[in-house]
Amino acid sequence: MAAIVDSAHWRAHARRHPLRYRLAIIAPNALEVVRHAGGWLFDQTTAGWEVTVLVIDHSDVRPLRILGATVLDFEQSLAEPKHDTWPHALAAPAQMCATDPRVREGILHCLDHGAAEVALWGDALPDEFAQRVGTAHHPVSRAARAFKACAVASAGHPGETIGATEVFSVGALRHTAGLVSAS
Repeated sequence: MAAIVDSAHWRAHARRHPLRYRLAIIAPNALEVVRHAGGWLFDQTTAGWEVTVLVIDHSDVRPLRILGATVLDFEQSLAEPKHDTWPHALAAPAQMCATDPRVREGILHCLDHGAAEVALWGDALPDEFAQRVGTAHHPVSRAARAFKACAVASAGHPGETIGATEVFSVGALRHTAGLVSAS
């Protein structure tokens, strides 16, 4: 089992590197991220972004490490009293906006104040988000598809088809995170 990073250690690292673009992904587990946003995650990492994934179930984070992400514990990270390293982009499954009020409030804050670009995946988009987001596609690079296939296999699902694009519902799109609006 690959270890997760202590959130206090990560925040100290982030403060030492203030000019890096940051993508934070929140999800219940590694496989959820890899299947829906693994190509985008890998492409952002190779473009120089610092990608951090906060997961609830961190029993097997190897797939995320294969894609280049730093993995933090969801509860520990949210319990930190000071959040001085805000990401430029934030992503989560739409289902978590419906089931976890902390995620819902954080996403709404980003949409209301333009605090970060927001990307959601999945069909369970709460009604309050539907009119505030649009569809965007990430064209997954060939390298990302190869690494995503390895990550999916590492999670116990070898042979799964890896698509050429990943689809998100986005808000406050500034084209900084490699997503292309589907107008």
